[in-house]
Amino acid sequence: MSPLHTYLPPPLRGGRVWYEGLHRSSVRATKDRAMKMNELFPYTLKALHHELGHDRPRDTRPLWEQRLSDQSDFCQAVVACGYMTRQQMQRAAQRYRLGRSRDGGVIFWQIDPLGQICDGKIMHYRPDCHRDHSHHPDWVSSILKRHYLNEEPDLAALIPTVHCLFGTHLLNLQVDSVAVVESEKTAVIMSERHPECLWLATGGLNELTPQKLFPLRGRRIILFPDTDPDGKAYATWYRIMLEAQRLLGQPIHLSPLLERHATPEQKARKIDIADLLKIEN
Repeated sequence: MSPLHTYLPPPLRGGRVWYEGLHRSSVRATKDRAMKMNELFPYTLKALHHELGHDRPRDTRPLWEQRLSDQSDFCQAVVACGYMTRQQMQRAAQRYRLGRSRDGGVIFWQIDPLGQICDGKIMHYRPDCHRDHSHHPDWVSSILKRHYLNEEPDLAALIPTVHCLFGTHLLNLQVDSVAVVESEKTAVIMSERHPECLWLATGGLNELTPQKLFPLRGRRIILFPDTDPDGKAYATWYRIMLEAQRLLGQPIHLSPLLERHATPEQKARKIDIADLLKIEN
């Protein structure tokens, strides 16, 4: 088995997954592409690195463990801005398995309850703890495709990307209440402020779907959307909440905290629950 089979998301691990369910007329061509993909990974760890010109054996630990760090620009900014102490940040980095990219960005791994890596989002933060928009967010799956499938764009396009909620691996803990927020930053901070809940994040306003809430069935689910001047975030998550309640067969709570307590100026800045608690403290 090649080393990449250990690290890539489930859809990237075997030829059959790539072509099952496709139209019959495309099955043969897709099988051929899948076979080409498998030909890229016939190596043992030692042989692969020899082929790439490396002398040292490759690290066989999971990617999240290799990149585990509380020294990313995100972690340093969170502490410097007073959201968390250094000790709290260290605990949270271990809890969420936060990583650090080679250029200092944070890696927010998406890991399912079985411990399998679905993907990892790489983001950069400024010292004021706001996103550094000079760096576009990137995905580990996209980096791997560019590196290993640069000459196979058709095959790369056939490989679906599987995402889950950030923090899903924590569902193995025996905690009854699960809070879902928009940004990974908020989940990390709130996990130390209110540890009585599991804090998960969608990674974006439009990344919440009823399907991603299925692993949370049987627990008390509370949604905390960000705020904005026209209430778009709240309205969007309200519609998803109604559909999720129907599919999961249980009540889901949508918190109006920010809509009720944020000032017009705060709504214009689109603050989240972590920002509100920091301001009140």
